[in-house]
Amino acid sequence: MLSKTAEEIVRRRYLAKDENGEPLEDIEGLFHRVADSVAEADRNYGKDPSVSAARFYEMMTALDFLPNSPTLMNAGRPLGQLAACFVLPVGDSMEEIFGAVTHAALIHKSGGGTGFSFSRLRPAGSAVRSTGGVASGPVSFMRVFNAATEAVKQGGTRRGANMGILRVDHPDILEFIDCKQDNNDFTSFNISVGVSEEFMRAVLAGEDYALVDPRTNEVAGSLNAAMVFQRIVDAAWRNGEPGLVFLDRLNRDNVVPGLGEIEATNPCGEQPLLPYESCNLGSINLAKMLTETNEIDWNKLAETVNDAVHFLDNVIEINDYPLPEIEDVTLATRKIGLGVMGFADMLLCMGVPYASEQALNIADRVMSFINTTGHQASQRLAEQRGAFPLFPESVYAANGQKPLRNATITTIAPTGTISIIADCSSGVEPVFAYVYIRRILDGTEFIEVNPLLLGYLQTAGLDSDEMMRRIAEAGSIADISEIPPSVRQVFQSAHDISPDYHVRMQAAFQRHTDNAVSKTVNMPHQASPDDVALVFRLAYSEGCKGVTIYRDGSRDSQVLNIGSTDDDSAQDITTRQAFGEISPRPRPVITSGFTERMRTGCGNLYITVNFDENGICEVFTSTGKAGGCPSQSEATARLASVALRSGISVEEVCSQLKGIRCPSTIRQDDMSCTSCPDAIAKVVMKVHQHLKNGGALVASAIPPTPLLKRSEGRSTVSLESPEPIASQTATAQNETYCPECSERLEHEGACVICRNCGYSKCK
Repeated sequence: MLSKTAEEIVRRRYLAKDENGEPLEDIEGLFHRVADSVAEADRNYGKDPSVSAARFYEMMTALDFLPNSPTLMNAGRPLGQLAACFVLPVGDSMEEIFGAVTHAALIHKSGGGTGFSFSRLRPAGSAVRSTGGVASGPVSFMRVFNAATEAVKQGGTRRGANMGILRVDHPDILEFIDCKQDNNDFTSFNISVGVSEEFMRAVLAGEDYALVDPRTNEVAGSLNAAMVFQRIVDAAWRNGEPGLVFLDRLNRDNVVPGLGEIEATNPCGEQPLLPYESCNLGSINLAKMLTETNEIDWNKLAETVNDAVHFLDNVIEINDYPLPEIEDVTLATRKIGLGVMGFADMLLCMGVPYASEQALNIADRVMSFINTTGHQASQRLAEQRGAFPLFPESVYAANGQKPLRNATITTIAPTGTISIIADCSSGVEPVFAYVYIRRILDGTEFIEVNPLLLGYLQTAGLDSDEMMRRIAEAGSIADISEIPPSVRQVFQSAHDISPDYHVRMQAAFQRHTDNAVSKTVNMPHQASPDDVALVFRLAYSEGCKGVTIYRDGSRDSQVLNIGSTDDDSAQDITTRQAFGEISPRPRPVITSGFTERMRTGCGNLYITVNFDENGICEVFTSTGKAGGCPSQSEATARLASVALRSGISVEEVCSQLKGIRCPSTIRQDDMSCTSCPDAIAKVVMKVHQHLKNGGALVASAIPPTPLLKRSEGRSTVSLESPEPIASQTATAQNETYCPECSERLEHEGACVICRNCGYSKCK
């Protein structure tokens, strides 16, 4: 039923476990638990749930449809919170701000993600009459939300994810645009600028636009729209954020405008919601919607849509909402988000290149069919169960349409982990990579190949391990001449596809989607800010509701956020001097390195030193189970990294660190170092000596059986056998490597996903 990878992820992340972490169910039991629990809602309408339970179970085990992660994790269990997406209002008072912080923490604890608009908060420097002081502004308060999310993340089993939005006419907009210039800031937030049609027209005309004080609704100044747009472009080029959200388009499709204005979305941008509204999501696997001759099976697709709408409406019924306000608003509109995954796989089966007019036409036809069929299914449910309570006040009623059970039906969400479970491509994204080298904890590695590509390669006699490793290293088959051109043309990976086709594909799905489409426009590292600007303008002209880009390697080259952000930061330079300052060379995409465990007074400290052809380029630290002072050792490692990449000699860096003494270390016997900085210096010097010796490790550093790990991003020799650790903190924060297994992350669906272990930032 499931692939080995999927089984591993399901067992680790989704199975119910006892207090000792032992599974209470198997994979089959999980799907029975979810199907039986969701089907119970039928009793509320005089139906026997056993029929629906059997069908829901069949859909999920056949991998035709899967609900969002909270439903798989929590259905039929005590927590009972099954929705993925929430939006909370943030008012302009201390009570409202910290009330929203509290509500967000409860949602994160329950497994959901939250979106906020900070546009109601008065700008920094505004007078606060009640205290006689001045306001600190939206960005300052975002730090409070970020800190609260980090605290919940440390105490819970799932990570909290946030979306922060600020209107482009807010007086603090420039500070907001640059607030994630440091990749280690606001780590729990995705951010987007909320832009209006008026602003975009001003951009195209090169005109000024007004800034509005949200407290007084009075004009508080003006900015040149083209300048602000370029500031957004430059920030997105630098590290992928902010994205754009077209607020007027969100509210154009607000089906119950009397309930309020849509001002925010969930963390991935695809689910616009009213304040206190939530939505549960599910995705149909389009790769399973084909006949044996690889034609679209419209009958099967219609049946799956009908049953999926039934499933998602039942989820609303049985959900245990984290706040009474959320329950009230959600039940008033009953929004669901039915989407798709496996679209790229469907195209591969049909022999259609992703970047083609034929693929755009297929997207248009498929999503039009799903949206129409989904609305018809919701209409039938309304006949049986009643329309959503606010239907009489909706635009549907005003237009004389038939009653609907759900205010919205379709959404294209990132499918991250559930697409790994379904063994298909994510959402409507192209395939990111066709070959993965997976590693498990004992150091064993095995090659995973897209089964469709594998079939072609086997037929051509090109399915050797050597070929698979070449593809994994290249990330694409586009330049592998041994593979026939006809195959290379069809098997396009994300970086083989021009940005305009990424945007046009998003627009094709958006035309037939009630809510919005979550997609990342993946761009090559050499893309310029002008290329980003063209993508943003194209998304606007094509009718998208938002847009997110990620330039490959942009977070690698800005790991410590020191150095230039202009064009020459993308060049292959070792150091650059300007105005008396030294900028570090960019971090390379591929590195090698060593990890050594050092005993300190606070417990084990794991130190990773990576290098490339130019020498040592980065140092990471991670503490063991006993704890320690991770922030101090991380800071030391970061400063050492930037110094080494700036051309400072290894000897000079280590001379500043070695010999520093820490009371907790010097009080104990048999310590191999005098402090965490001293430990870092010792390992860095050991690796430096290894490199000076032409790659020969000093004997004292080699255990009997060193563990060798190799990956697309790096290879690491573990000098001692460490206990399992999550990963190096810096890589996790910089969205380059997975915080759980240290493999390279993929940017897709306006989120990040690890194909090795199933980690997803936004789930």
